[in-house]
Amino acid sequence: MAAQPGEVDLPPLSARSVVLSLLLGTHPPELPVKELVRAVEPFGVGGSTLRAALSRMVAAGDLRRTDAVYRLSDRLLARQRRQDEAVQARTRAWDGDWEMVVITATGRGPAERADLRTRLTALRLADLREGVWLRPANLTRSLPDDLEQVAQSYTARPDRPARELAAQLWPLDAWAATARSLLAHVAEAHRPADRFAAFAAVVRHLLADPVLPPELLPADWPGATLRAAYAAYQGEITRSIGH
Repeated sequence: MAAQPGEVDLPPLSARSVVLSLLLGTHPPELPVKELVRAVEPFGVGGSTLRAALSRMVAAGDLRRTDAVYRLSDRLLARQRRQDEAVQARTRAWDGDWEMVVITATGRGPAERADLRTRLTALRLADLREGVWLRPANLTRSLPDDLEQVAQSYTARPDRPARELAAQLWPLDAWAATARSLLAHVAEAHRPADRFAAFAAVVRHLLADPVLPPELLPADWPGATLRAAYAAYQGEITRSIGH
């Protein structure tokens, strides 16, 4: 059952999820097997379990192996970039303009439509109606070039009040409630495995943050606090791997 707003969904840790989380938070995203063995031990993953997971992940295309060093595949490097952007949230001052993406391609199957929807959501756009996606133009990023094959992008100034439109496009109160629950949970988590699972949930939640201009957000928006908490934890993990 999916978590309700304000609830914390912490699926059990698997060897694969631990390895991926470690490498996604490591720059460059590669570690020798001896470092991985040491790094996963606090999370209850033994050496034989780790090696079996690594073999499966290489076969599945999640990882690449050179000698005794494992690194993320190109596909997961793209995921790492999205995760880094979720944590860093690079923005610019907002002048009132909105990005608008209108889907122009026709005849696409359900899988293609679902994939495009996932891509647009990852770009922090929200669907106003079928085929029309919006967001305030406050992010320092451009849209992927290949998106032009299926859509056209515009700069727009909607007639509706911006705060009202943002509240329609994103479940802001629900996002904030879950973020506060996550902050409370990580503050109370002390065992390494519990903290690791909690901060994995934090990253997933940050990926869903619309990163709106401050003037469009509810009061006491917890986005910056959640990012700071994750950045501090990522620093802890990086230092522990380096020792």
